[in-house]
Amino acid sequence: ADVKVTTKDCDTVFSSIIFLLGETVGSDNDEAKLINHFCFRVSQLLMVHGADPSECPSHESLTHTCLKSFKLHFPLLRFLLESGASYNCSLHGPSCWSGFHIVFDRLCTYLGSCEDCDSVDLLNKAESVLELMVAQSPRITLPRNFDINTSNCRVHADKVTALHQSLKQLEQSPPTLKHWCRVYIRQRLRPWPVDVKVKALPLPDRLKLYLLIHPAASYEDDL
Repeated sequence: ADVKVTTKDCDTVFSSIIFLLGETVGSDNDEAKLINHFCFRVSQLLMVHGADPSECPSHESLTHTCLKSFKLHFPLLRFLLESGASYNCSLHGPSCWSGFHIVFDRLCTYLGSCEDCDSVDLLNKAESVLELMVAQSPRITLPRNFDINTSNCRVHADKVTALHQSLKQLEQSPPTLKHWCRVYIRQRLRPWPVDVKVKALPLPDRLKLYLLIHPAASYEDDL
């Protein structure tokens, strides 16, 4: 079967997965876990056969969908990025849509609207997603006019601003040798799960910690 085929209505192989992910909102925990597990396994199969989750249009892009809801779909988003999915539109680049812009936009929205949510966990997930994107290539490509509005971030405005500034500084600076090594090693360890393979490397723990992203999380807990 051709994983790149579309229907007359322009549905792609990811359309049903995106629909099912939307059904997890408001579902009970057991049902949501079952749906997420199914979507995860099907996405694995599709990507093995060459499906691109980052193509246009954005509403048919699984990567775009997961970026917009990184709080809910963090395990699937991590899988996509670790498997080499582009964090920008794979057809038109960041001028179409950019993962960096989406993550900051959603992070500020979440922080401004959540009353009882775990803001520390939310910030950790956002930082991990940003780090996964940075670790994809020696140089990052930020969208033009990459500005953020932290007025809704409450007490976390300084933290969000620091994350934003660190990315802009990273884009303007030449990549370091250790960053090149991190990118190369993680690319060579694809496909997912990269972090599990990092832990098996005959390297000192300090080097493994640098190669790892979100090292406290386990895949078993996520799935």
